[in-house]
Amino acid sequence: MIWINQIVQGVLLGGYYALLACGLSFMFGVMGIINIAHGSLAVVAAYLLFVLADQFQVNPFVGLLAVVPVMALVGWVLHRLVLERSARAGELVPILSTFGLAIVLDNSMFTHFGADTRSLAPYIGTLDYDSWTLPGNLIVGKLPLLTFAVAVVLLGGLHLLLRHTAMGRRIRAATVDPDTAQLVGVNARAVYAAATAIGMMTVAIAGAFQAMRATFDPYIGAQLLIFAFEAVVIGGAGSLWGTLWGGIVLGVAQSIGAQIHPQGFLIAGHAVFLVILVARLYVTRDVGHFFRLFRRRAA
Repeated sequence: MIWINQIVQGVLLGGYYALLACGLSFMFGVMGIINIAHGSLAVVAAYLLFVLADQFQVNPFVGLLAVVPVMALVGWVLHRLVLERSARAGELVPILSTFGLAIVLDNSMFTHFGADTRSLAPYIGTLDYDSWTLPGNLIVGKLPLLTFAVAVVLLGGLHLLLRHTAMGRRIRAATVDPDTAQLVGVNARAVYAAATAIGMMTVAIAGAFQAMRATFDPYIGAQLLIFAFEAVVIGGAGSLWGTLWGGIVLGVAQSIGAQIHPQGFLIAGHAVFLVILVARLYVTRDVGHFFRLFRRRAA
């Protein structure tokens, strides 16, 4: 029964990883851009929620109503000022640009907030540690279950947006062939800006749940990026439902690894990621084809 409990905890943890990776997968699937500042932007959202909760006594869930639109605006500005310009210079330049942005964000947050760790757990009542005990001594935490449910709803919502709305059709058209889409009246520039804004909205939600389930500090963004990237690669870059399965695989691997050895939590997750990455590279033979293959899956 202990192994079943570990698997359940791993699945719930995978929901968090899928939530964290959602925006990264969406942006890569639409624009082919790997946003290295993804984790740092999630931390920015966490700090915005912390300020609202600490200084204005705003419940974090209510604070999301303000922070999500703010992060959408940040995404729009990010695309117009950084991503759009750097993408014209080649595939590597956006990676370097967002890497530089991550450094600026991390050090700016350190300068303003200091190195102390913060958390939103004190502002959400008992949700942080409440749980249900099911038959067989199976423990299900309320916050992890909520996180998993939000990840499923968010990924499902993005899937419906892409498949069944006019905006989704424009995004898919610009993803497949932006030049041809432009000829039939699709403003690819506006579509990419909107897609980045949508991606940043998901980042805001991911940052909120990171801050509620654990602590955060100005430099935790790199760690969040690694987990998000691993979930995306395991599930298939650009595949929204694949991101959910990738997060679950990563979470279960870490949970079982922790049961086997005290230091096995991170080692098991990284090992699974490397095995799947090598397998994908071996099948596709080259890295460029690997990323092009999974970008087409979002179309």
